[in-house]
Amino acid sequence: MGIAEGTAQLNTGALIPLIGLGTVTRNLNDEEIKAAVTTSLQVGYRHFDTASFYGTEHALGEALNSAFRSGIVNREDVFVTSKLGNTEHDDPIAAIKNSLKSLQLEYVDLYLIHWPVKMRTRILFSQPKEEDFLPLDIKSTWQGMEQCMETGLTKAIGVSNFSSKKIEDLLSYAKIPPAVDQVEMHPLWQQKKLRECCSKHNIHVSAWSPLGAPNNPWGSNVVIDNPLIQEIAEKHGKTRAQVILRWGVEQGVSVLPKSFNAGRIAENFQIFDWSLTLDDHGKISKLKQGKISTGQKFVNSTTSPYKTIEELWDGEI
Repeated sequence: MGIAEGTAQLNTGALIPLIGLGTVTRNLNDEEIKAAVTTSLQVGYRHFDTASFYGTEHALGEALNSAFRSGIVNREDVFVTSKLGNTEHDDPIAAIKNSLKSLQLEYVDLYLIHWPVKMRTRILFSQPKEEDFLPLDIKSTWQGMEQCMETGLTKAIGVSNFSSKKIEDLLSYAKIPPAVDQVEMHPLWQQKKLRECCSKHNIHVSAWSPLGAPNNPWGSNVVIDNPLIQEIAEKHGKTRAQVILRWGVEQGVSVLPKSFNAGRIAENFQIFDWSLTLDDHGKISKLKQGKISTGQKFVNSTTSPYKTIEELWDGEI
């Protein structure tokens, strides 16, 4: 267990691979997604991240089951994460069963509350209307998540996009503590306070958009184009993405880069046989911080539980 082995241990005792393939996409068809998953398996990826919201569970499941049948990997060799959608808080058991049907799996390795938000209708990338918001009861939702684990539908449960305060609140009543908090994290949004909180409670941090989601409408190129990252990449003879991902795993965090390009999928995986220097870390730690994906669409002054962006992140922004 550790960076050399490419895994971290969760508070359940299970091992989570430190690099996984993110699968959120707006405009790829199932065949393109399946091809990316197949390439990833051939390269060595064993961790795959999806969500009911993404619409990629079916394609991921098709690719994985094809790999199981052909003997490329066994089910126990891969770590699959999915997430409870914002419209599914009332019945996590039904939601995870729908995800498992799409994935063609008997269980997932990790099931997360996608956002601390409850919605009436499924909102993709548009702005929700006031009437789309419903009263939020995370305690009730978490009880449903615990049932998902107790019934064997998932090996671990956790959260996504939760602040330190929301983690502390959850721990005050949880029978089963969250194993993971999956959040935006990269050199320009290092999440130091959250990582300290999670470390204290033995909660693993997983990074979505660890490259800043370049060339995506919800992301930015500011991370990948940062001059310091370029300088460090040139010094080590690595790609900028490799530097950013290596930085993440050296923080003890698992990283979930999204790519459907075979060359970049392979490049992104080559982060375990070299290291950043103390000088590299010192310089990166001084980079100006700024969150890219703020969740602004979940804020309004009337029906949302969060009247300001500061309330959504409990001041951690």
